[in-house]
Amino acid sequence: MAASASMIKSFPVLVKSEWVKGQSLRQSSTSVIRSPPIAFSALTIRAGSYDDELLKTVKTIASPGRGILAMDESNATCGKRLASIGLENTETNRQAYRTLLVSAPGLGNYISGAILFEETLYQSTVDGKKMVDVLVEQNIVPGIKVDKGLVPLAGSNDESWCQGLDGLASRSAAYYEQGARFAKWRTVVSIPNGPTALAVKEAAWGLARYAAISQDNGLVPIVEPEILLDGEHGIDRTFEVAQKVWAEVFFYLAENNVMFEGILLKPSMVTPGAECKERATPEQVADYTLKLLSRRIPPSVPGIMFLSGGQSEVEATQNLNAMNQAPNPWHVSFSYARALQNTCLKTWGGRPENVKAAQEALLLRAKANSIAQLGKYTGEGESEESKKGMFVKGYVY
Repeated sequence: MAASASMIKSFPVLVKSEWVKGQSLRQSSTSVIRSPPIAFSALTIRAGSYDDELLKTVKTIASPGRGILAMDESNATCGKRLASIGLENTETNRQAYRTLLVSAPGLGNYISGAILFEETLYQSTVDGKKMVDVLVEQNIVPGIKVDKGLVPLAGSNDESWCQGLDGLASRSAAYYEQGARFAKWRTVVSIPNGPTALAVKEAAWGLARYAAISQDNGLVPIVEPEILLDGEHGIDRTFEVAQKVWAEVFFYLAENNVMFEGILLKPSMVTPGAECKERATPEQVADYTLKLLSRRIPPSVPGIMFLSGGQSEVEATQNLNAMNQAPNPWHVSFSYARALQNTCLKTWGGRPENVKAAQEALLLRAKANSIAQLGKYTGEGESEESKKGMFVKGYVY
């Protein structure tokens, strides 16, 4: 044993939490393990059968001047939107509204991808054409929401975890056959409730497993750990939590052999909590958010598609524009739901004679964000409606 012991090497135990927090790694004189040299020839590199297609899909979505229309609200959430304009939550009304969105003339000039709810993926327009086909004709890539929603996380501080991994592989394969080429999985982190280490780890692990399964089935995964706006905290606290969350996410993405070049991110912008008295300017939001990205997001990730998270339509556009005032290693763009649809929905009001005007309102917002992606948005001619905040405490899809 003495002879063999002299031929092996000592390695320090690296505590992942130290790496996550960005602290310098320290060697411990007492915490060591003894291990034989690693046989690197035994290690394998993941090569997926869909890798080339994933890269092609990402390139299309992350194209200059375009972003994502998030229209993947669950039927229940869509019902709340319809109720706000006095409509019942019926399949016919949901179909009419979604038809309005996907058939807006020229939408593909500003929108590169559309996230759909499962019902919409298999649904036809009021004219009998498949929603998916209408999108493809506009050069818009169809996507699909694949998670099964948030449920309470046992052992946490009243936090949540996202369910849906069971059966995800078979569902993803079916979605691919139906025409979807990217996927979305939304989990959330609450700052007022901690966040606890358990909640952050659960969010990161779930996102990583989903991403790996999606890529194996031909879908580009949108990785979305939404840091909720709820709370009175300042922008520095948001930045601190965001660093921790994204460090965990990329640790587990790597552990699950996810191809970084074949994913898209959908992060929250770094802003103060919605109830914080000190508001941030677009320039401050851009400064904090880009600093976060530079510290945590590898340049191999092709696209950062920000969520609006309850910001007003104009605020979301202004912040995006501020982040594109200088070249970035990534395509910095948008994946907005309410920040694209709010004025459109209210303009429509459920009336067939208002469809054209509602589509024009959608195109106006899409074009504004397209210009912001190019860093050329001025804010001229914006309506008062588009400046109203849309924050909803404890918002769920």
